[in-house]
Amino acid sequence: MATTVETLSRVATRPTWAEVSLANLRQNFRTVVKHAGAAVTVCAVVKADAYGHGAVECSHALESEGANWLGVTSLDEAIPLREAGIEERILLMTGFWRGEESEIVRLQLTPTVWEVWHIEALERASESAGAQQPVHMKVDTGMGRLGMSLEELPAVLNALKSAPHLVLEGLSTHLASSEVMDAPSVAEQVRRFDEAQRMVRVAGFEPKLVHMANTSALISRRETWNNMIRPGVALYGYYLQFQRAGREVSGGTLRLAVKPVLTWKTRILSMRHFAANQPLGYGGTYVTKAPTHVAVLPVGYADGYNRQLSNRGRVIVRDHYAPIVGSISMDLTLVDVTGIPGIAVGDEVILLGTRDGLSVDALEHARWANSSPYEILCNISKRVPRRYGS
Repeated sequence: MATTVETLSRVATRPTWAEVSLANLRQNFRTVVKHAGAAVTVCAVVKADAYGHGAVECSHALESEGANWLGVTSLDEAIPLREAGIEERILLMTGFWRGEESEIVRLQLTPTVWEVWHIEALERASESAGAQQPVHMKVDTGMGRLGMSLEELPAVLNALKSAPHLVLEGLSTHLASSEVMDAPSVAEQVRRFDEAQRMVRVAGFEPKLVHMANTSALISRRETWNNMIRPGVALYGYYLQFQRAGREVSGGTLRLAVKPVLTWKTRILSMRHFAANQPLGYGGTYVTKAPTHVAVLPVGYADGYNRQLSNRGRVIVRDHYAPIVGSISMDLTLVDVTGIPGIAVGDEVILLGTRDGLSVDALEHARWANSSPYEILCNISKRVPRRYGS
């Protein structure tokens, strides 16, 4: 006998969520625009689901704030933006796969190109559609990832000369060590990019947009701005720590007044009380030294809570820091709340965020996890619902 199961839509009730401040995102965009100046076009990077913040929602907010360009990784990331009604220019920063060219033309996207076949495929698709297709050409100046070398550039330029439906609108590269103030590679990359621009002009092209600067270069290297920049993590309230001679450096000129956009919260699921010498969690990696009050939190590495925070990280609860004890498991984390008055099941806990002068941010998580704020933010999983505030 067949059984019919009625599927009901419901709002998630598991109390682990992320709050995304679109007001902070808009303010960060304004800060970037002011810092760069009116002569510089800002391509707001929303790849990787806007660094885990939600690409559609963030793109709408950025578009409303005046962003004319959005940067994504691929066609797969661009399609939901167009379907959501995003009308501004979208740059596909890592090119495209064979067979995607017709959809790129149809959706009026701007692909990055560096291979002869990129040119040939886009020319056929553009001719078929009767359209003029803008492209941005990428040069590998030392990153060693995507782009053509200076030696390969003439062949791609020749292919472009034979593609009447394509317009070379932009020329780009990517810096490998923009946050390392004494890295000689940066000056060498700038030199190679200058040479690439010269070769492009000699070939008869005049790209309107020239870009190489990411967030770190926006803050620290004015000479790399050209007339377009691609800020990413700064829009979400972070940037990497700058280094010189292997040590962190800071100062008034190496700062940008941006605010974190995402606050990650949960609530206490259970309270436990243990005597001294009680092992906690998988492997018993933490042993209580005295009678201890432990709060069990419904968050774990399946939510993107980094396991390297085990026995290292901390949370904020009832205006106190509480250290993580034991190994973070898939769904649960233990924190020591001994001595915190009034602690109870259901109390709100801040995993990432600030309250009353206390702060736990993605930079702190990154230091404990030997990672970066990029990875910390992007790894917050889809299991964690995002709640948007204007």
